[in-house]
Amino acid sequence: MFTGIVEEMGRIERVTGAGKALKLIIACRTVLEDVHLGDSIAVNGICLTVTECNKLSFKADIMPETYRSTSLATLKTGSKVNLERALPLGGRLGGHLVSGHIDGTGIILGKREEDNALWLDIQTSQDIMKYMILKGSVCIDGTSLTVSAINESAFSISLIPHTAKTTILAEKNLGDRVNIECDVLAKYVEKLMSVNVNPQNGMSMEWIKEQGY
Repeated sequence: MFTGIVEEMGRIERVTGAGKALKLIIACRTVLEDVHLGDSIAVNGICLTVTECNKLSFKADIMPETYRSTSLATLKTGSKVNLERALPLGGRLGGHLVSGHIDGTGIILGKREEDNALWLDIQTSQDIMKYMILKGSVCIDGTSLTVSAINESAFSISLIPHTAKTTILAEKNLGDRVNIECDVLAKYVEKLMSVNVNPQNGMSMEWIKEQGY
């Protein structure tokens, strides 16, 4: 699990492989301080496994499903990426619970400044929009953010100066793709509410109404 609090911006040193099976070499420093083979590091919000590492970089494999469902296809040598190590047991949960499993991508539709805030408008599919709740949590390219506005096909987030400075989001341009992970709690609630089971053994919509909810 992760928190969506980006620890550093790394840089893609090399992309190798063919088709949708890739290997990334990512140059960084902070997240390598206590890294071991097999550890998880979120790269733009995607939970990847460290397969090789040294003091200056680490390597991770990308499988076809990850390639298809994320914005990894847009990365190239020199691209900056948000990095976060997995949350240690007993660590501070500064953002919100993030699994590193991307639900889909969105497109930057708008970018504007308002005093000290930087607004980004993101268009995405209805499968993702249904989880967007005003003032709820969302993870964009591995960054824990608050949904500040919603319409039928897009939502907006607002970056404070610190987030704009320490993540790649401020460098996004119109038309750029971003990874989106919806609030995991909302997805579990939806799943539970969609299962019509015997009230003797679990919940159903009828049972919930009978309890006065």
